[in-house]
Amino acid sequence: MSLAQDIAILNQIPMLSDFQDDQLRLLAFSAESMDYSRGQRLFDQDDRADGGLVITSGMVSLQTRSADGFVEVDRVGPGTLLGETALLAENRRPCRAEATEAVRIIRIRRALFKRMIQEYPELAQRLLDQRASNFRNTVAALKPIGDKMAELEQINAERRVRNDDKS
Repeated sequence: MSLAQDIAILNQIPMLSDFQDDQLRLLAFSAESMDYSRGQRLFDQDDRADGGLVITSGMVSLQTRSADGFVEVDRVGPGTLLGETALLAENRRPCRAEATEAVRIIRIRRALFKRMIQEYPELAQRLLDQRASNFRNTVAALKPIGDKMAELEQINAERRVRNDDKS
């Protein structure tokens, strides 16, 4: 793929969509392109994550460990960023990623990404705002579940009191 195609793919990634063309060009130029064959593992569950992988072509099976081996939980393709959190902080891979066909990725190491946001502080602010918005949305989505759990806990507490009174 050409640098222009890599930039176009990177621009599709929500986390990178606020980057200017020159910033995406620098990121694409500085990142590594890697190719994987069908059946080849991009990473394994619990591996140390040193950055993100953007799929530019091909499909990847995401699998988690179960009692019977690994089970596919998702299949992702071009324009997918694997390891968004790993671009910002040290962590472990939550699943295994395996190529289901020939796959090409752009590997963005955390050190490179950190240099980018240090050189462009406005990016750091936009990323912070974006993450904060994502957390607010997650909290709002979980609130009804928390309310329902509290309601169920109240019902259980009332049942225990009634059962204690009967004893």
